[in-house]
Amino acid sequence: MSSYLDIIWVLVCSVLVFLMQAGFAMLEAGLTRAKNAGNIIMKNIMDYCVGSLVFWAIGFGIMYGRSAGGIVGIPQLFDSSSYEAAGTLPSMVFLMYSTVFCSTATTIVSGAMAERTKFKSYMIYSAVMSGLIYPISGHWIWNPSGWLNNLGFHDFAGGTAVHVVGGTAAFIGALTVGARIGKFGKNGKAKAIPGHNLLISALGIFILWVGWFGFNGGSAVLSEGFNPEMLGNVFFNTNVSAAACVAATMFITCARYGKPDISMTLNGALAGLVAITCGCDVMTPFGALATGIIAAFVLVFGIELVNKLKVDDPVGAVSVHGMCGAAGTILTGIFSTENGLLYTGRFDGIITQLLGALTVAAWTAAAMGIVFVLIKKTVGIRVSAESEIAGLDRSEHGIVGIYSDWGGAMQLSADTAPQGSVRTIDDTTELSPSDYKTDGRLRKVVVITNPSKFEIMKNALDKLDVTGMTVTNVSGCGIQKGSTEYYRGAEFESHLLPKIKVEIVISTVPLGLLVDTLKKVLYMGKVGDGKIFVYDVENVIKIRTGAQGSSALE
Repeated sequence: MSSYLDIIWVLVCSVLVFLMQAGFAMLEAGLTRAKNAGNIIMKNIMDYCVGSLVFWAIGFGIMYGRSAGGIVGIPQLFDSSSYEAAGTLPSMVFLMYSTVFCSTATTIVSGAMAERTKFKSYMIYSAVMSGLIYPISGHWIWNPSGWLNNLGFHDFAGGTAVHVVGGTAAFIGALTVGARIGKFGKNGKAKAIPGHNLLISALGIFILWVGWFGFNGGSAVLSEGFNPEMLGNVFFNTNVSAAACVAATMFITCARYGKPDISMTLNGALAGLVAITCGCDVMTPFGALATGIIAAFVLVFGIELVNKLKVDDPVGAVSVHGMCGAAGTILTGIFSTENGLLYTGRFDGIITQLLGALTVAAWTAAAMGIVFVLIKKTVGIRVSAESEIAGLDRSEHGIVGIYSDWGGAMQLSADTAPQGSVRTIDDTTELSPSDYKTDGRLRKVVVITNPSKFEIMKNALDKLDVTGMTVTNVSGCGIQKGSTEYYRGAEFESHLLPKIKVEIVISTVPLGLLVDTLKKVLYMGKVGDGKIFVYDVENVIKIRTGAQGSSALE
């Protein structure tokens, strides 16, 4: 029987690892757009809840149950047996600690697939990941009879078991669901889609950093009981790797991009924490320092590689968890004081670590590839273009946005329209520019409409060579019949809804063509489609050159 100190410490660490769910939610929400923040919060809390139930129902037995050939445990439904891997800990304490680890692996994928994935499809993924994918590879590594465990593969706290699994699943998920609208231009070059709140992301990083002391610290007790010396080494190595990775990431991004990148530097803390997770118990502080620095290079160049592969990962989950987790696993075979290359001169350790990381990544990629394709072919995996543009808070959960009083909740991006998707009044006819003539007069056209329609409108105007415009977030009066919204079961009574005001000045573009195009793309036949105002303009003066009239618009 474990001492009371061991039991209490593992339970405290379980709470710290659970707290990491809040960190992931804040990080992901901040690095994505406000119109999807509510959806992200829902995914993160449901990851934990679905994962807790499914892992208890079947995953725990698959992971730690009696082994069938070192490949998979023989499960018992709603298992809470006392298994060898638990050591002397009470079975329920070990089950609780294992549960929070499972939810961490599962939630990694949420960020990579953010802003365009159906909520119900994501819930299916979460259940399969928690009940099958993660437990099987976890069985190989942490079950005393697992085949990788018997080979001498070392993964102290989940560098491969949690992070390579989660990062690989994130890559397959992002690849399957496809990029967000407007992430890649016509030339294939990645475009920035900034997150809406770096402050929230920074808060998430600090929460994760705190939680990681429980993530790695709890495994120390499982390994050797409450050993203060080992625990101190684990804590210090964890902190050194994260700090080194943050500093190195700052310098690398400054050298590559001219200025230190804030979001990547924040990611650097997470990358350093992930990289040290595998070997924090067997490295010296200098090994941890080197691991953090190397992880910074893996992070930055990994994010660039993912972009070049045209895989859209809004939060960098593939690079942070998949690549840095694998790098840390391999570096354990180099810096481990027990069997690392630098200390023994032998390659045995690094070969075993490399084999473990590759086989777990291959298993996860194959299994999740099948899962995501099946989801795509059955219930569908991606929301419609219209839903994506409006935001998943509205389309998946029926709310305007989590920032109900902030007009800026509807973020706009001028280059994120779905190519070629123009809504038509009558799809059997097309507007022909040759049918319209310009009179050369200066006119100002003002459009007030729903924010969700901006990007479709912008795409249509680009085809008319109308690229100059002013866009303002405004508020409009009244909830119209047929568009009632609900919050916590109660009907909204607000009389101000977010709108956008688009102002365009033209001279060479035919007014009739512009107005008909706007009517065509904005029409849905419902109250709230918007209004178009046309004004005569006496003159336009360009301040820089002094040009006037039509010349000032060029």
